[in-house]
Amino acid sequence: MTAIADLLYEQFEVSRVLVIAPLRVARDTWPAEIQKWDHLRNLTYSVVIGTPAERRAALLAGADIIIINRENVAWLVEKSGVPFDFDMVVVDELSSFKSWQSKRFKALMKVRPKVRRIVELTGTPSSNGLMDLFAEFKLLDMGERLGRFITQYRLNYFTPDRMNGQVVYSYSLRPGAEDWIYEKISDITISMRASDHLRMPELVSSEYPVYLSTRERSLYDGMKKDLILHDEENEVTAANAAALSNKLSQMANGAVYTDDGAAVHIHDRKLDALEDIIESANGKPLLVAYWFKHDLERIEERFPVRELKSSKDISDWNAGKIPVAVIHPASAGHGLNLQSGGSTLVWFGLTWSLELYQQTNARLWRQGQTAGTVVIQHIVTKGTIDEHILRALEKKDSTQSALIDAVKATL
Repeated sequence: MTAIADLLYEQFEVSRVLVIAPLRVARDTWPAEIQKWDHLRNLTYSVVIGTPAERRAALLAGADIIIINRENVAWLVEKSGVPFDFDMVVVDELSSFKSWQSKRFKALMKVRPKVRRIVELTGTPSSNGLMDLFAEFKLLDMGERLGRFITQYRLNYFTPDRMNGQVVYSYSLRPGAEDWIYEKISDITISMRASDHLRMPELVSSEYPVYLSTRERSLYDGMKKDLILHDEENEVTAANAAALSNKLSQMANGAVYTDDGAAVHIHDRKLDALEDIIESANGKPLLVAYWFKHDLERIEERFPVRELKSSKDISDWNAGKIPVAVIHPASAGHGLNLQSGGSTLVWFGLTWSLELYQQTNARLWRQGQTAGTVVIQHIVTKGTIDEHILRALEKKDSTQSALIDAVKATL
């Protein structure tokens, strides 16, 4: 925001700025930052959300900065009827544009030649490997460094890994390709770890293990072996490995959806663990991340919690008015400032997504956190898929860490 203010009013290099961000970040975080700082309060901004009529009115308000959620980028370019006259674009949470096939990416590429300055921000540049970088950098330099076409990028840096005939399911890096990619992008990429440049609180990550009973273990193992779980009233089946992974993850959390969509109770081990954690917090605010809808329903049934969904929920949490708050990583994992409300995050249900995992942790472990220590607790059902998910998250992080280190800035 300070850089935008300088470019607008000190250097006169840009005249109108478009900020693209996740919905809640666009609605809450960017406006809050503008209002927080004295030197930014002269900036005019307009948040383009709501109905088409409301969005169009916001576009025509004549503000210096237009803030829009990423889902409306295609509408802005193709349907709003308002000329695209932005000479600077800021993409907050760049991973939203890692798919070169998405509508939002294609729409933004149509107007990319009109943009003189583009800045892309992300804490997870390659959460699923270096293939993610193609679209992100094409948006940045229109294909100058990594190529204009995905086939060209794959041919230069990757080789088919898992195949079935002519169908390629995955690619692996060619020898030396990782360093080639880092060298190509190094001149326009700057990487900064908060821990390197800010006084960050200590980050403590721990596991809270829970154990299944003999009966519960039998149900879990039966599902894993036979791809089916049934009793007198319900039946749960898994059609393939991905579906089985999903079902086992649900069972590790304490319930599983039947083929008819009903939630079947398996155990309360994680709920009991969460109760212990809440009691030991002794009134200290806790943020709880859940993954499945039945996780939320069972948590809400047992504890007086509040889900963070609206702007008021977020402001009340940061004001210390919510003892136990729950969030879903997919909706609150990016960009929200939640560090003022607490310093302990409990993972009730884990996610395979490294991006969502890291971004959710960063809601509390970030600049502005006043506590000396941020605690990330994982409630893990031992001997289940929970342990595999944690290991997979650690394994995925290796590629991303190498990317970040390769272009780390020395200030």
